[in-house]
Amino acid sequence: MHKKLFIPGPVEVAPDVLEKMATPMIGHRSKDASRIQRSISDNLRKIFGTEEEILLSTTSGSGLMEGAVRSCTAKRAAIFSVGAFGNRWYEMATSNNVPADKFEVEWGTPTTPEQVDEVLSTGKYDLITVTHNETSTGIMNPLDEIGKVVKKYPDVVFCLDTVSSAAGTELKVDEWGVDICITSTQKAIGLPPGMSACTFSKKAIERAKQVPNRGLYLDLLSLYNYIQKKDYQYPSTPSLSHMFALEYQLDKIMNKEGLENRFKRHIEGAEIVRAWARKNFEIFPDERYMSNTLTNIKNTREIDVAALNKALGERGYQISNGYGKLKDKTFRIAHMAETTPEELKELLNTIDEILGL
Repeated sequence: MHKKLFIPGPVEVAPDVLEKMATPMIGHRSKDASRIQRSISDNLRKIFGTEEEILLSTTSGSGLMEGAVRSCTAKRAAIFSVGAFGNRWYEMATSNNVPADKFEVEWGTPTTPEQVDEVLSTGKYDLITVTHNETSTGIMNPLDEIGKVVKKYPDVVFCLDTVSSAAGTELKVDEWGVDICITSTQKAIGLPPGMSACTFSKKAIERAKQVPNRGLYLDLLSLYNYIQKKDYQYPSTPSLSHMFALEYQLDKIMNKEGLENRFKRHIEGAEIVRAWARKNFEIFPDERYMSNTLTNIKNTREIDVAALNKALGERGYQISNGYGKLKDKTFRIAHMAETTPEELKELLNTIDEILGL
């Protein structure tokens, strides 16, 4: 039995989008390949809220996260962490010999503009990384405020992880002053895992030119230069199957559902889950900074989350346990990609029946 996924990625993929993955191959050096990539880039700019160039990578979002911190840190990176994936960015930096310091807050609380200001005012850092939406804790950071602070430091390259938020909530990359904004296909965009994308600003381009040893496959400057020279083709063979599906899905998002309607649907789903969580449990993160794409719920009833998920699986559903140190202390319900409010109500009614709520 297929289990309908309410986990923070991979997500349910619409049948017509999955079908596009089976499109017959074309040459990755062909004009058709260039056309598809230009189409993808044009629509991703609208999702990111940017006029800057878009880079695609046949990796998960982690690939471009690693590429960003390695390609654009000339002096030292400040890694702001609100959970497991901020911590992962720090591990990427140190594993690549990039000088970096981690500034982690208590899980369930956000990175604050005051914290960013205090760190950057030291003058020690020329790159920062921030997580927009942290799936381990259910926090969505206040980017309007953080962006204003970072603009005070024009020499700092600003990297942002929107892996679990792009296409599920509004992004304002240019307004926030973000130089490299990263996402991947298997979350709110609604594709299978395996491809990621990022914005790449003129400031980031100039910085990368100053950085030796940027790596090879994940060298963002190399990717940028190649697509300029070769008309949106890549130095290594990309996942054409993902590109077929991504072009199709982005066209559906922009022209069939509409981006604003998509954002509203995500918030409607979030509010259904939040109301249920408040009634029956508690919401884990600070409620002023709740994610619009998933809700992290405090396990105040001390239920057996694995047993709940097993019972849900027998009925054709799957949710997520808490992540890392939050396992069994919380559980998570995603409301991203193509998930509808009606499907969320069905899921919550099923949980009520299982738990006798």
